[in-house]
Amino acid sequence: MDGEAQRQVVAALPPAAAYGLVAPPGSPPLPVRELADVDRLGEIVAAHAALYPGASIGVATTVWWYLASAVLAGPPAAGALAGVPLSADPDDLDLHVGPAGMPAAAVSRRLGPDDAGPALGATFGLLVDGLCALSGLRPRPLWAIATDSLATRLLALGRAQHRLDLATTLAQELVVSSGAPVPVPRFVDVVGARFLVRSSCCLLYRAGGDLCTSCPRRPSGERRALLERAAPGFR
Repeated sequence: MDGEAQRQVVAALPPAAAYGLVAPPGSPPLPVRELADVDRLGEIVAAHAALYPGASIGVATTVWWYLASAVLAGPPAAGALAGVPLSADPDDLDLHVGPAGMPAAAVSRRLGPDDAGPALGATFGLLVDGLCALSGLRPRPLWAIATDSLATRLLALGRAQHRLDLATTLAQELVVSSGAPVPVPRFVDVVGARFLVRSSCCLLYRAGGDLCTSCPRRPSGERRALLERAAPGFR
């Protein structure tokens, strides 16, 4: 049955760890393969860009990809940690998009190979290519966002299941096998909590938001102080 394996994975998770893995009621599935059509992808990005008046198309595209990649990384990340290989192939993934083009959930319709990395790389690559065609952005920063999203999702799942070491190892292995043209994720332990050393910026600060706590644009000392302050909530 379509999506049954993912439902079983989600059922074993604490509710707080199920972000982006459960489609909202009444949300129609959008096959990820359809987003190879740049016009269709452009419609969704344009709807999301309306949330950021005055932001350039490059900024709006980057912010949308930051949100979409976090959702798309969910099924293969959760499946890898659970030992249930949910397919990350673009022909097997549905993206559920809410109002204003907001990525809400991704659902894998079937099982895939034990190593989800190559298929996830194909999915990320499909969308990175389309987003670059829409916006004129370079692919490498978008790939960095995607791999940071994968590592962040695995960190969150690892914390929830008390399997942090396995989660960080899987993040590195999946990035390598995905063929992503960026370095493997790095992590840092700060007063008992583990964080990703981000290599990407979502550019939300250029659309009216603030720099993220772990943003690489922050001075290292400032970033460390903020992580120390945040650490109790991530142990």
